[in-house]
Amino acid sequence: MNGIFDPNTHIKTITLVGVGGTGASTARIVARILYDMQRARQHTPSLVLIDPDRVEEKNIGRQALFAPADIGQFKAECVARRLNAALGLDIGWIAEPVDPERHADRFGSTLVISCVDNHEARRAVHRMKGVLISGGNHADAGQICIGNVDDVDLMRRFIDGRDGKYPYLPKEGLLFPALLEPEPPSERPLAVLGASCADLVDAGYQHLLINDWIATVIGTYVYKLLHRQPIRTFVTFVSLDGISSRSLIVCKDELLAYLPEQT
Repeated sequence: MNGIFDPNTHIKTITLVGVGGTGASTARIVARILYDMQRARQHTPSLVLIDPDRVEEKNIGRQALFAPADIGQFKAECVARRLNAALGLDIGWIAEPVDPERHADRFGSTLVISCVDNHEARRAVHRMKGVLISGGNHADAGQICIGNVDDVDLMRRFIDGRDGKYPYLPKEGLLFPALLEPEPPSERPLAVLGASCADLVDAGYQHLLINDWIATVIGTYVYKLLHRQPIRTFVTFVSLDGISSRSLIVCKDELLAYLPEQT
């Protein structure tokens, strides 16, 4: 039986971690959603951007919202200020590495959006409480996941849902544990090992538009969650090579196929 993700939580804060290739585009989409909600006089969560990196020349044109005058400034601050000025919002920013102890609501009333590109940051985000929407990509394809638990035993106890609703879905790290580990050297050419998204685009290894597509799917999950629309899928795969997307529906069979064995 197909189900619907229903975390039964009141989102007070949206924390977007990583404001680079995917993150800057995601921030713009989420800001538009919040602006639209404000105009409709709906409850509007606050938005905070977290990223310790500064704008570099290579980011201009390859990552949304950055201009030559921003070089040397913190990415999180630049994006927040630009969107606040454009839409009259009050987006906050934290220009330091994400810390799951200090940057998350301990009661789980936070929507965390992960747009990071290294395993250390993914591990930190994985520990944050709340609903997690995470996006990751390689050359011209990627995946977007939505979930709220990292406990495989808990997930298996609710594998059938309750009356068609699933209060829990597995986080990215539970579905794809390799993402929480260092990337094997054989996965990329030596010249791009440890490179950022901008470096990969510059090297011709990553498609210029893959971050935008990942951001659009993340934004769609955010929109559905904030507007309490049915969320019927828990992973979406996208491919620019085939100009295609494929989503896994929320159901026992699809979930069991990706869950690790019980501990």
